[in-house]
Amino acid sequence: MVHTATAECFSSVFASFERDADGRISAAELWLCMKAALGEDVSAQDAEALVASADADGDQLLDEQEFLRLVARPETEEEEWCRGLREAFAMYEVKGEGCITRSSLMRMLARLGSEQGIEECRAMIRRFDLNEDRVVCFDEFKVMMDA
Repeated sequence: MVHTATAECFSSVFASFERDADGRISAAELWLCMKAALGEDVSAQDAEALVASADADGDQLLDEQEFLRLVARPETEEEEWCRGLREAFAMYEVKGEGCITRSSLMRMLARLGSEQGIEECRAMIRRFDLNEDRVVCFDEFKVMMDA
C-alpha cells in the first residue's frame, strides 16, 4: 500500500498524465507527459520500460496505485520531502491562492538575486503547467522539483 501523503501528493499528477480518462496511463501517455514536463527527448522505449517496471497486473498500463508505486519514495523520506517542498512552494506562491504565477515567480527569483523577465518566467511556468491553467499548483511544483 502506498502511504497516504504520497497518494495525496501525486494523485493530481496521475490525473494530468492520464489523458484519455480510462483510469490508466499508457506508455504513450507517460512518454508525452515526461517529454513535456522534463523538456528532454525521452525515448518511447524508456517510457515503455518504466510502465513495465511498475505494471503489477501485466496489462501494459499503469493504474493509479501502480503509478504511485513507480513515483513513491519511502514514507519517512516522502514526508520530509513533501514538507520541504511545501515550505519552498509557500515562498513562491501567491498568498492564499495556492499557485505560482509568472509574477510571483519573477518576484521571488528577484529576491534570490536571479533577475528574470516576465517572458522567461512565463516559459518556466508553461514547462511545468501540466493542466495548462497558466499557473503552477503544488503537484506541478513537485514534478518540477523532481525533474
